[in-house]
Amino acid sequence: MVSKTGLIEIRWHGRGGMGAVTSAELLAKAAIDEGKYGQAFPAFGPERRGAPVVAFDRIDPEKPIRVRAEIREPDVVIVLDPTLLSVVNVTSGLKEGGVLLINTSKDFATIQKDFPGNWKLALVDASRIAREVLGVPIVNTTMLGALLKAVDVVKMESLVEPVKERFERLAEKNLNAMKRAFTETTVKE
Repeated sequence: MVSKTGLIEIRWHGRGGMGAVTSAELLAKAAIDEGKYGQAFPAFGPERRGAPVVAFDRIDPEKPIRVRAEIREPDVVIVLDPTLLSVVNVTSGLKEGGVLLINTSKDFATIQKDFPGNWKLALVDASRIAREVLGVPIVNTTMLGALLKAVDVVKMESLVEPVKERFERLAEKNLNAMKRAFTETTVKE
């Protein structure tokens, strides 16, 4: 797990309908519930279901966040849909020593060959977990669990209430997917 003090900036890459925006919102809510400062926002253009979407989080444990611009040099990049890896330059601006978290069934050697860089790599087969636990390949809460394994940003317990509020009757399944992804995510420092 990577620990970082001060402001952390996260960029989420997904497709419309996959929950990247929801994940960013849940993470910001959990941070605020912990007494931190947090913001979440999407970058919208003519998006439609299935089109590439980007969402952002800024979390600071101590200071209010005044900046409202897109994050161009993130500390963490999260890729919800592995098909985006050949369509979007997901590592653009990723800070040296940052974290690249990918939903993939590929191994570390393959991903490192395709995405060499001076960052930490975290991998999880979130699509498989989501299909097995949720019954659908929507990986937003699954990737939140993976993020918590890769980066010390919020506590898992802090996501329980936001997930319950957002998913109501499906909350327990989403929490189980999140916990399973936490367990199954591998991080290579």
